[in-house]
Amino acid sequence: MPAEATTRKVVAQNRKAFHDYAISERIEAGLMLTGTEVKSLREGRATITEAHAGDMGDEMYLFNAYIPEFHGGNRYNHEVRRPRKLLLRRREADRLKGAVRRDGMTLVPLALYFTTRGWAKVEIGLAKGKKAHDKREAIKERDWQREKQRVIRAANR
Repeated sequence: MPAEATTRKVVAQNRKAFHDYAISERIEAGLMLTGTEVKSLREGRATITEAHAGDMGDEMYLFNAYIPEFHGGNRYNHEVRRPRKLLLRRREADRLKGAVRRDGMTLVPLALYFTTRGWAKVEIGLAKGKKAHDKREAIKERDWQREKQRVIRAANR
């Protein structure tokens, strides 16, 4: 995770990804956006829950990310679910493509945010899909940790 994680302005998060996938690695990538997309993001209106990343030709793209039309954009507005190019170094993009093809991994967007310099970035997770029994195990573990904290708090009072 980047060092400036505490000062970034998060526009959209994909909390469902942590339930559906086991995230093995996180990558920060830039986004190639149009002007009305940036203005719409600055208003904090975007959804990346159903989005995924992948390759198209020789480039990496973010597919199915919903950035609504900017209300003051009139005829210069953008398509709301168009593929958006990810800005990655060639070596990193090739490594991610290889992991997807070879290991059956998935590239899932985890967060969409602005850096302190005002640049739109997306945090992508290299993930493996969880089975139903893994999800149940994670829920049990989370409930156990929550209950343990309650008991500790009650004992300290």
